[in-house]
Amino acid sequence: MTDSLTPLLLAGEGYHTEFKQSLDKSFVEEACAFANSGGGRILLGVSDNGVIKGVDTGNVMRSRVQDTLGQIESRLSCNIEAVGDVLVVKIPEGTEKPYGCSRGFFMRMGANSQKLTRNQIIEFFQKEGRIRFDELSHAKAVYPDDFDPDAFAHFLKLAGISPSIDRDTLLRNLDCLTADNRLTNAGVLFFARDIDFLLNHAIVGCVLYKGNDKVHILDKKDFKANLVDNIDNAMLFIQRHTKLRYKIEHLRREEIPDYPEVALREAVINAVCHRDYFDKRANVLIEVFADRVVITNPGGLPSGLPPEEFGTRSVARNPLIASLLHRIDYIEKIGTGINRIRQAVAEHGGTELDLRYNDFFTAIFRAKVAMEPGGEIGGSIGEQVSEQVSEQVSEQVSEQVARVLIACKTQPQSKAELLEAIGLANVYLNYKRHLVPLIEQGIIEMTIPDKPRSRLQKYHLTDKGRALLNKEGGDE
Repeated sequence: MTDSLTPLLLAGEGYHTEFKQSLDKSFVEEACAFANSGGGRILLGVSDNGVIKGVDTGNVMRSRVQDTLGQIESRLSCNIEAVGDVLVVKIPEGTEKPYGCSRGFFMRMGANSQKLTRNQIIEFFQKEGRIRFDELSHAKAVYPDDFDPDAFAHFLKLAGISPSIDRDTLLRNLDCLTADNRLTNAGVLFFARDIDFLLNHAIVGCVLYKGNDKVHILDKKDFKANLVDNIDNAMLFIQRHTKLRYKIEHLRREEIPDYPEVALREAVINAVCHRDYFDKRANVLIEVFADRVVITNPGGLPSGLPPEEFGTRSVARNPLIASLLHRIDYIEKIGTGINRIRQAVAEHGGTELDLRYNDFFTAIFRAKVAMEPGGEIGGSIGEQVSEQVSEQVSEQVSEQVARVLIACKTQPQSKAELLEAIGLANVYLNYKRHLVPLIEQGIIEMTIPDKPRSRLQKYHLTDKGRALLNKEGGDE
Protein backbone atom coordinates (compact mmCIF):
# COMPACT_ATOMS: atom_id res chain seq x y z
CA MET A 1 0.00 0.00 0.00
CA THR A 2 2.96 2.26 0.64
CA ASP A 3 3.96 1.86 -3.01
CA SER A 4 1.89 4.96 -3.78
CA LEU A 5 4.34 6.94 -1.62
CA THR A 6 7.41 5.73 -3.53
CA PRO A 7 7.53 8.65 -6.02
CA LEU A 8 7.27 11.15 -3.14
CA LEU A 9 9.95 9.37 -1.12
CA LEU A 10 12.30 9.19 -4.10
CA ALA A 11 11.79 12.86 -4.94
CA GLY A 12 12.62 13.85 -1.36
CA GLU A 13 11.55 16.97 0.48
CA GLY A 14 10.65 20.00 -1.61
CA TYR A 15 8.48 23.08 -1.84
CA HIS A 16 5.29 21.01 -1.50
CA THR A 17 6.57 18.04 0.54
CA GLU A 18 7.89 17.66 4.10
CA PHE A 19 8.96 14.50 5.96
CA LYS A 20 8.36 14.24 9.74
CA GLN A 21 9.40 11.18 11.71
CA SER A 22 7.17 12.14 14.65
CA LEU A 23 4.59 14.70 15.69
CA ASP A 24 6.96 17.26 17.23
CA LYS A 25 6.66 20.99 17.98
CA SER A 26 7.74 21.99 14.48
CA PHE A 27 4.77 20.22 12.86
CA VAL A 28 2.49 23.25 13.25
CA GLU A 29 5.20 25.50 11.79
CA GLU A 30 5.40 23.35 8.67
CA ALA A 31 1.61 23.40 8.34
CA CYS A 32 1.56 27.22 8.62
CA ALA A 33 4.30 27.50 6.01
CA PHE A 34 2.37 25.38 3.51
CA ALA A 35 -0.86 27.31 4.14
CA ASN A 36 0.98 30.61 3.57
CA SER A 37 2.60 29.31 0.39
CA GLY A 38 1.19 27.03 -2.28
CA GLY A 39 -0.04 24.23 -0.06
CA GLY A 40 1.63 20.84 0.38
CA ARG A 41 1.72 17.56 2.28
CA ILE A 42 3.45 16.38 5.43
CA LEU A 43 4.36 12.70 5.53
CA LEU A 44 4.22 11.78 9.22
CA GLY A 45 6.28 8.67 9.99
CA VAL A 46 9.05 9.33 7.44
CA SER A 47 12.60 10.35 8.35
CA ASP A 48 14.42 13.28 6.76
CA ASN A 49 16.23 10.95 4.35
CA GLY A 50 12.97 9.41 3.09
CA VAL A 51 12.95 6.17 5.08
CA ILE A 52 9.58 5.02 6.41
CA LYS A 53 9.74 4.66 10.20
CA GLY A 54 6.01 4.48 10.71
CA VAL A 55 3.63 5.96 13.28
CA ASP A 56 0.37 4.94 14.89
CA THR A 57 -2.30 5.78 12.32
CA GLY A 58 -5.26 5.20 14.63
CA ASN A 59 -7.80 7.68 15.97
CA VAL A 60 -5.62 8.80 18.87
CA MET A 61 -2.83 9.99 16.58
CA ARG A 62 -5.33 11.55 14.16
CA SER A 63 -6.84 13.51 17.08
CA ARG A 64 -3.39 14.70 18.12
CA VAL A 65 -2.71 15.90 14.58
CA GLN A 66 -6.07 17.72 14.49
CA ASP A 67 -5.36 19.34 17.87
CA THR A 68 -1.96 20.48 16.62
CA LEU A 69 -3.48 21.94 13.45
CA GLY A 70 -6.00 23.71 15.69
CA GLN A 71 -3.15 25.83 17.05
CA ILE A 72 -3.03 27.67 13.72
CA GLU A 73 -4.64 31.10 13.87
CA SER A 74 -7.52 31.17 11.35
CA ARG A 75 -9.44 28.04 10.48
CA LEU A 76 -7.76 25.68 8.03
CA SER A 77 -9.39 22.54 6.64
CA CYS A 78 -6.80 19.78 6.20
CA ASN A 79 -7.09 16.18 5.02
CA ILE A 80 -5.52 13.31 6.99
CA GLU A 81 -5.06 9.98 5.20
CA ALA A 82 -3.39 6.79 6.37
CA VAL A 83 -1.13 5.10 3.81
CA GLY A 84 0.27 2.00 5.47
CA ASP A 85 2.19 3.15 8.55
CA VAL A 86 2.36 6.75 7.33
CA LEU A 87 -0.10 9.57 7.95
CA VAL A 88 -0.29 11.89 4.94
CA VAL A 89 -1.50 15.32 6.08
CA LYS A 90 -2.55 17.46 3.11
CA ILE A 91 -2.39 21.21 3.80
CA PRO A 92 -4.26 23.43 1.29
CA GLU A 93 -3.08 26.88 0.30
CA GLY A 94 -4.97 29.15 2.65
CA THR A 95 -7.64 31.60 1.60
CA GLU A 96 -7.22 33.82 4.68
CA LYS A 97 -3.47 34.44 4.67
CA PRO A 98 -1.34 35.00 6.57
CA TYR A 99 -1.55 32.04 8.95
CA GLY A 100 0.40 32.03 12.18
CA CYS A 101 0.85 30.07 15.39
CA SER A 102 2.25 30.80 18.84
CA ARG A 103 5.78 30.51 17.43
CA GLY A 104 5.21 33.12 14.71
CA PHE A 105 4.56 33.22 10.96
CA PHE A 106 6.27 30.84 8.53
CA MET A 107 6.68 30.60 4.75
CA ARG A 108 7.90 27.81 2.54
CA MET A 109 11.29 28.68 1.04
CA GLY A 110 12.35 25.88 -1.27
CA ALA A 111 12.44 22.66 0.76
CA ASN A 112 12.49 24.48 4.09
CA SER A 113 10.08 26.47 6.23
CA GLN A 114 11.40 29.85 7.31
CA LYS A 115 10.18 32.05 10.13
CA LEU A 116 9.32 35.54 8.92
CA THR A 117 10.97 38.62 10.35
CA ARG A 118 8.94 41.57 11.60
CA ASN A 119 9.34 43.45 8.33
CA GLN A 120 8.50 40.34 6.30
CA ILE A 121 5.33 39.86 8.36
CA ILE A 122 4.27 43.47 7.74
CA GLU A 123 4.98 43.09 4.01
CA PHE A 124 3.01 39.83 3.93
CA PHE A 125 0.00 41.42 5.65
CA GLN A 126 0.17 44.30 3.19
CA LYS A 127 0.38 41.98 0.19
CA GLU A 128 -2.61 39.97 1.36
CA GLY A 129 -4.68 43.09 1.94
CA ARG A 130 -4.96 42.55 5.69
CA ILE A 131 -3.45 46.00 6.27
CA ARG A 132 -5.07 48.80 4.29
CA PHE A 133 -2.80 51.69 3.38
CA ASP A 134 -5.62 54.21 3.14
CA GLU A 135 -6.92 53.38 6.63
CA LEU A 136 -3.57 53.77 8.41
CA SER A 137 -2.78 57.04 10.19
CA HIS A 138 0.08 59.03 8.67
CA ALA A 139 3.10 59.21 10.95
CA LYS A 140 4.22 62.74 9.98
CA ALA A 141 1.04 64.60 9.03
CA VAL A 142 0.04 67.11 11.72
CA TYR A 143 -3.59 68.15 12.01
CA PRO A 144 -4.66 70.89 11.45
CA ASP A 145 -1.27 72.32 10.38
CA ASP A 146 -1.02 70.11 7.27
CA PHE A 147 -4.72 70.31 6.46
CA ASP A 148 -6.02 72.19 3.39
CA PRO A 149 -9.47 73.66 4.17
CA ASP A 150 -10.00 74.71 0.54
CA ALA A 151 -9.55 71.15 -0.72
CA PHE A 152 -11.95 69.96 1.99
CA ALA A 153 -14.53 72.61 1.09
CA HIS A 154 -14.28 71.58 -2.57
CA PHE A 155 -14.85 67.94 -1.60
CA LEU A 156 -17.89 68.80 0.52
CA LYS A 157 -19.36 70.76 -2.38
CA LEU A 158 -18.86 67.87 -4.78
CA ALA A 159 -20.31 65.43 -2.25
CA GLY A 160 -23.28 67.64 -1.41
CA ILE A 161 -22.37 67.69 2.29
CA SER A 162 -23.27 70.75 4.35
CA PRO A 163 -20.17 72.69 5.48
CA SER A 164 -22.05 73.81 8.59
CA ILE A 165 -21.34 70.49 10.31
CA ASP A 166 -18.32 70.48 12.63
CA ARG A 167 -15.22 69.84 10.53
CA ASP A 168 -13.55 67.37 12.88
CA THR A 169 -16.76 65.38 13.15
CA LEU A 170 -17.06 65.23 9.37
CA LEU A 171 -13.46 64.12 8.95
CA ARG A 172 -13.90 61.35 11.53
CA ASN A 173 -17.13 60.21 9.92
CA LEU A 174 -15.27 60.05 6.60
CA ASP A 175 -12.50 57.99 8.32
CA CYS A 176 -9.96 60.66 7.38
CA LEU A 177 -9.18 61.68 10.98
CA THR A 178 -8.49 59.30 13.85
CA ALA A 179 -9.79 59.63 17.40
CA ASP A 180 -6.39 61.03 18.47
CA ASN A 181 -6.49 63.73 15.74
CA ARG A 182 -4.18 62.14 13.18
CA LEU A 183 -4.89 62.25 9.47
CA THR A 184 -5.21 58.86 7.83
CA ASN A 185 -3.36 58.27 4.57
CA ALA A 186 -6.66 58.75 2.74
CA GLY A 187 -7.07 62.06 4.57
CA VAL A 188 -3.61 63.10 3.41
CA LEU A 189 -4.29 62.11 -0.21
CA PHE A 190 -7.51 64.11 -0.31
CA PHE A 191 -6.97 67.02 2.08
CA ALA A 192 -3.29 67.70 2.85
CA ARG A 193 -1.59 70.98 1.93
CA ASP A 194 1.69 69.46 0.71
CA ILE A 195 0.99 65.92 -0.41
CA ASP A 196 4.27 65.72 -2.31
CA PHE A 197 6.15 66.15 0.98
CA LEU A 198 4.05 63.65 2.93
CA LEU A 199 3.49 61.02 0.20
CA ASN A 200 5.84 61.82 -2.64
CA HIS A 201 5.09 58.58 -4.46
CA ALA A 202 1.43 59.61 -4.93
CA ILE A 203 2.42 61.66 -8.00
CA VAL A 204 0.50 61.13 -11.23
CA GLY A 205 2.99 61.42 -14.09
CA CYS A 206 1.85 62.32 -17.61
CA VAL A 207 4.05 62.16 -20.72
CA LEU A 208 3.35 63.02 -24.36
CA TYR A 209 5.65 61.32 -26.88
CA LYS A 210 6.22 62.11 -30.53
CA GLY A 211 5.29 59.11 -32.62
CA ASN A 212 4.81 55.60 -31.29
CA ASP A 213 7.93 55.14 -29.17
CA LYS A 214 9.59 56.75 -26.14
CA VAL A 215 12.39 58.58 -27.92
CA HIS A 216 11.15 62.19 -28.11
CA ILE A 217 9.15 63.77 -25.28
CA LEU A 218 6.91 66.63 -26.37
CA ASP A 219 5.35 67.40 -22.99
CA LYS A 220 5.69 66.11 -19.45
CA LYS A 221 3.78 66.93 -16.27
CA ASP A 222 3.96 65.57 -12.72
CA PHE A 223 0.77 66.27 -10.82
CA LYS A 224 1.38 66.52 -7.07
CA ALA A 225 -1.88 67.95 -5.75
CA ASN A 226 -4.71 66.21 -3.92
CA LEU A 227 -6.14 63.05 -5.39
CA VAL A 228 -9.21 64.74 -6.90
CA ASP A 229 -7.17 67.46 -8.63
CA ASN A 230 -4.67 64.88 -9.87
CA ILE A 231 -7.45 62.94 -11.57
CA ASP A 232 -8.88 66.09 -13.17
CA ASN A 233 -5.47 67.38 -14.27
CA ALA A 234 -4.53 64.01 -15.74
CA MET A 235 -7.75 63.97 -17.74
CA LEU A 236 -7.08 67.49 -19.01
CA PHE A 237 -3.60 66.40 -20.09
CA ILE A 238 -5.07 63.51 -22.06
CA GLN A 239 -7.80 65.68 -23.59
CA ARG A 240 -5.31 68.31 -24.74
CA HIS A 241 -2.98 65.79 -26.30
CA THR A 242 -5.52 63.58 -28.02
CA LYS A 243 -7.56 64.67 -30.97
CA LEU A 244 -11.18 65.58 -31.63
CA ARG A 245 -12.91 65.32 -34.97
CA TYR A 246 -15.89 67.60 -35.53
CA LYS A 247 -19.15 66.98 -37.33
CA ILE A 248 -21.31 70.09 -37.83
CA GLU A 249 -25.01 69.72 -38.50
CA HIS A 250 -27.66 72.46 -38.27
CA LEU A 251 -25.14 74.94 -36.82
CA ARG A 252 -24.31 72.54 -33.97
CA ARG A 253 -20.92 70.95 -33.57
CA GLU A 254 -20.54 67.33 -32.46
CA GLU A 255 -17.16 66.37 -31.02
CA ILE A 256 -15.90 62.88 -31.84
CA PRO A 257 -12.81 61.98 -29.75
CA ASP A 258 -10.19 59.48 -30.86
CA TYR A 259 -10.71 57.67 -27.55
CA PRO A 260 -13.86 57.23 -25.42
CA GLU A 261 -13.56 59.81 -22.65
CA VAL A 262 -15.64 57.75 -20.22
CA ALA A 263 -13.26 54.81 -20.59
CA LEU A 264 -10.14 56.97 -20.18
CA ARG A 265 -11.58 58.66 -17.10
CA GLU A 266 -12.53 55.33 -15.53
CA ALA A 267 -9.03 54.02 -16.23
CA VAL A 268 -7.37 57.08 -14.64
CA ILE A 269 -9.63 56.83 -11.58
CA ASN A 270 -8.98 53.09 -11.38
CA ALA A 271 -5.22 53.67 -11.48
CA VAL A 272 -5.27 56.32 -8.74
CA CYS A 273 -7.82 54.50 -6.58
CA HIS A 274 -6.52 50.94 -6.77
CA ARG A 275 -2.76 51.40 -7.03
CA ASP A 276 -0.53 49.82 -4.40
CA TYR A 277 0.44 52.79 -2.23
CA PHE A 278 2.73 50.60 -0.14
CA ASP A 279 4.99 50.39 -3.20
CA LYS A 280 7.03 53.59 -3.11
CA ARG A 281 9.16 52.73 -6.11
CA ALA A 282 6.70 53.75 -8.83
CA ASN A 283 3.93 56.23 -9.59
CA VAL A 284 0.78 56.19 -11.66
CA LEU A 285 1.98 56.89 -15.21
CA ILE A 286 -0.07 58.09 -18.18
CA GLU A 287 1.65 57.96 -21.57
CA VAL A 288 0.19 59.44 -24.75
CA PHE A 289 1.58 58.21 -28.07
CA ALA A 290 0.49 58.87 -31.64
CA ASP A 291 -1.42 55.59 -31.77
CA ARG A 292 -2.31 54.83 -28.15
CA VAL A 293 -2.82 55.96 -24.56
CA VAL A 294 -1.23 53.80 -21.84
CA ILE A 295 -2.26 54.08 -18.18
CA THR A 296 -0.16 52.13 -15.67
CA ASN A 297 -0.30 51.82 -11.89
CA PRO A 298 1.82 49.86 -9.38
CA GLY A 299 0.11 46.75 -8.08
CA GLY A 300 -1.47 44.02 -10.17
CA LEU A 301 -4.65 42.25 -9.17
CA PRO A 302 -5.33 42.58 -5.42
CA SER A 303 -5.07 39.51 -3.21
CA GLY A 304 -8.27 37.48 -3.26
CA LEU A 305 -9.10 38.28 -6.89
CA PRO A 306 -8.08 35.42 -9.21
CA PRO A 307 -7.46 36.31 -12.88
CA GLU A 308 -10.50 34.35 -14.06
CA GLU A 309 -12.77 36.56 -11.92
CA PHE A 310 -11.22 39.85 -13.03
CA GLY A 311 -13.95 42.21 -14.19
CA THR A 312 -16.74 40.12 -12.65
CA ARG A 313 -15.99 40.59 -8.95
CA SER A 314 -14.59 43.54 -7.03
CA VAL A 315 -11.85 43.39 -4.40
CA ALA A 316 -10.83 46.91 -3.38
CA ARG A 317 -7.19 47.39 -2.45
CA ASN A 318 -8.01 50.82 -0.98
CA PRO A 319 -11.68 50.68 0.07
CA LEU A 320 -11.61 54.03 1.90
CA ILE A 321 -10.27 55.87 -1.16
CA ALA A 322 -12.91 54.13 -3.27
CA SER A 323 -15.62 55.17 -0.81
CA LEU A 324 -14.54 58.82 -0.86
CA LEU A 325 -14.47 58.89 -4.66
CA HIS A 326 -17.91 57.28 -4.70
CA ARG A 327 -19.23 60.07 -2.46
CA ILE A 328 -18.30 62.70 -5.05
CA ASP A 329 -19.56 60.58 -7.97
CA TYR A 330 -16.10 59.99 -9.42
CA ILE A 331 -16.92 56.31 -9.02
CA GLU A 332 -20.46 55.56 -10.15
CA LYS A 333 -20.72 52.20 -8.42
CA ILE A 334 -17.84 50.48 -6.68
CA GLY A 335 -16.71 47.43 -8.63
CA THR A 336 -18.10 48.46 -12.03
CA GLY A 337 -15.13 50.40 -13.44
CA ILE A 338 -13.64 47.70 -15.67
CA ASN A 339 -17.01 46.83 -17.17
CA ARG A 340 -17.70 50.53 -17.81
CA ILE A 341 -14.35 50.81 -19.60
CA ARG A 342 -15.13 47.81 -21.79
CA GLN A 343 -18.63 49.05 -22.55
CA ALA A 344 -17.45 52.56 -23.46
CA VAL A 345 -14.76 51.15 -25.75
CA ALA A 346 -17.30 48.90 -27.47
CA GLU A 347 -19.75 51.79 -27.98
CA HIS A 348 -17.03 54.11 -29.30
CA GLY A 349 -15.98 51.64 -31.96
CA GLY A 350 -12.72 53.37 -32.83
CA THR A 351 -10.53 52.05 -30.02
CA GLU A 352 -9.00 48.70 -29.12
CA LEU A 353 -8.55 47.87 -25.42
CA ASP A 354 -5.77 45.77 -23.90
CA LEU A 355 -5.72 45.14 -20.12
CA ARG A 356 -2.58 43.62 -18.59
CA TYR A 357 -1.65 42.75 -15.02
CA ASN A 358 1.44 41.41 -13.27
CA ASP A 359 3.24 43.55 -10.69
CA PHE A 360 1.60 46.51 -12.45
CA PHE A 361 -1.85 47.02 -13.90
CA THR A 362 -1.85 48.51 -17.40
CA ALA A 363 -4.71 49.70 -19.59
CA ILE A 364 -3.79 50.32 -23.23
CA PHE A 365 -6.19 52.22 -25.49
CA ARG A 366 -5.13 51.89 -29.10
CA ALA A 367 -6.69 54.17 -31.73
CA LYS A 368 -7.72 52.36 -34.89
CA VAL A 369 -6.84 55.56 -36.83
CA ALA A 370 -3.66 56.98 -35.29
CA MET A 371 -2.98 60.72 -35.21
CA GLU A 372 0.33 62.39 -34.43
CA PRO A 373 0.50 64.27 -31.11
CA GLY A 374 1.64 67.81 -31.67
CA GLY A 375 0.12 67.93 -35.15
CA GLU A 376 -2.98 69.75 -36.38
CA ILE A 377 -5.74 70.10 -33.80
CA GLY A 378 -9.37 69.74 -34.79
CA GLY A 379 -10.78 71.88 -31.98
CA SER A 380 -10.70 75.63 -31.64
CA ILE A 381 -9.27 75.47 -28.11
CA GLY A 382 -6.66 72.75 -28.15
CA GLU A 383 -3.39 71.56 -26.70
CA GLN A 384 -1.03 73.99 -28.38
CA VAL A 385 -1.00 77.45 -26.90
CA SER A 386 0.31 78.93 -30.12
CA GLU A 387 -0.51 81.24 -32.99
CA GLN A 388 -1.99 78.30 -34.86
CA VAL A 389 -4.55 77.76 -32.12
CA SER A 390 -5.21 81.47 -31.67
CA GLU A 391 -5.86 81.86 -35.39
CA GLN A 392 -8.17 78.88 -35.34
CA VAL A 393 -10.08 80.34 -32.41
CA SER A 394 -10.49 83.59 -34.35
CA GLU A 395 -11.56 81.87 -37.54
CA GLN A 396 -14.29 79.73 -36.07
CA VAL A 397 -15.56 80.39 -32.56
CA SER A 398 -17.55 77.43 -31.31
CA GLU A 399 -21.05 77.96 -30.03
CA GLN A 400 -19.91 77.35 -26.45
CA VAL A 401 -17.03 79.83 -26.65
CA ALA A 402 -19.34 82.43 -28.19
CA ARG A 403 -21.76 82.02 -25.30
CA VAL A 404 -18.97 82.58 -22.78
CA LEU A 405 -17.85 85.73 -24.60
CA ILE A 406 -21.39 87.11 -24.72
CA ALA A 407 -22.00 86.28 -21.05
CA CYS A 408 -18.91 88.28 -20.04
CA LYS A 409 -19.70 91.14 -22.43
CA THR A 410 -21.23 93.59 -19.96
CA GLN A 411 -20.00 92.45 -16.54
CA PRO A 412 -17.88 89.76 -14.87
CA GLN A 413 -19.51 86.37 -14.36
CA SER A 414 -18.94 83.60 -11.83
CA LYS A 415 -17.81 80.12 -12.81
CA ALA A 416 -21.32 78.79 -12.19
CA GLU A 417 -22.86 81.50 -14.37
CA LEU A 418 -20.48 80.83 -17.26
CA LEU A 419 -21.04 77.07 -17.15
CA GLU A 420 -24.79 77.63 -17.00
CA ALA A 421 -24.50 79.88 -20.07
CA ILE A 422 -23.06 76.99 -22.08
CA GLY A 423 -25.49 74.45 -20.65
CA LEU A 424 -23.09 72.56 -18.40
CA ALA A 425 -23.24 71.55 -14.75
CA ASN A 426 -21.13 73.48 -12.26
CA VAL A 427 -18.59 70.72 -11.64
CA TYR A 428 -14.82 70.96 -11.56
CA LEU A 429 -14.14 68.89 -14.67
CA ASN A 430 -16.38 71.11 -16.81
CA TYR A 431 -14.55 74.16 -15.48
CA LYS A 432 -11.15 72.63 -16.27
CA ARG A 433 -12.16 71.52 -19.73
CA HIS A 434 -14.19 74.49 -20.97
CA LEU A 435 -13.07 77.58 -19.02
CA VAL A 436 -9.42 76.95 -18.14
CA PRO A 437 -8.38 76.80 -21.84
CA LEU A 438 -9.95 80.24 -22.35
CA ILE A 439 -8.01 81.57 -19.38
CA GLU A 440 -4.78 80.07 -20.71
CA GLN A 441 -5.47 81.59 -24.14
CA GLY A 442 -5.86 85.01 -22.53
CA ILE A 443 -9.48 85.33 -23.67
CA ILE A 444 -10.97 85.63 -20.18
CA GLU A 445 -9.25 86.26 -16.86
CA MET A 446 -9.96 86.10 -13.14
CA THR A 447 -11.03 89.19 -11.25
CA ILE A 448 -9.07 87.95 -8.19
CA PRO A 449 -6.09 86.12 -9.75
CA ASP A 450 -4.10 85.83 -6.51
CA LYS A 451 -6.97 83.91 -4.87
CA PRO A 452 -8.19 81.46 -7.53
CA ARG A 453 -10.41 79.54 -5.07
CA SER A 454 -12.09 82.61 -3.62
CA ARG A 455 -15.87 82.34 -3.35
CA LEU A 456 -16.01 85.88 -4.78
CA GLN A 457 -14.06 84.89 -7.89
CA LYS A 458 -15.46 86.02 -11.23
CA TYR A 459 -14.24 86.20 -14.83
CA HIS A 460 -14.22 89.02 -17.37
CA LEU A 461 -13.12 89.51 -20.96
CA THR A 462 -9.56 90.49 -21.76
CA ASP A 463 -8.79 92.86 -24.62
CA LYS A 464 -8.11 89.79 -26.74
CA GLY A 465 -11.46 88.30 -25.77
CA ARG A 466 -13.33 91.53 -26.50
CA ALA A 467 -11.61 91.84 -29.89
CA LEU A 468 -12.62 88.28 -30.69
CA LEU A 469 -16.20 88.99 -29.66
CA ASN A 470 -16.30 92.12 -31.85
CA LYS A 471 -14.92 90.19 -34.82
CA GLU A 472 -17.63 87.55 -34.45
CA GLY A 473 -20.35 90.20 -34.34
CA GLY A 474 -21.01 90.11 -30.62
CA ASP A 475 -21.53 93.89 -30.43
CA GLU A 476 -23.96 94.10 -33.30
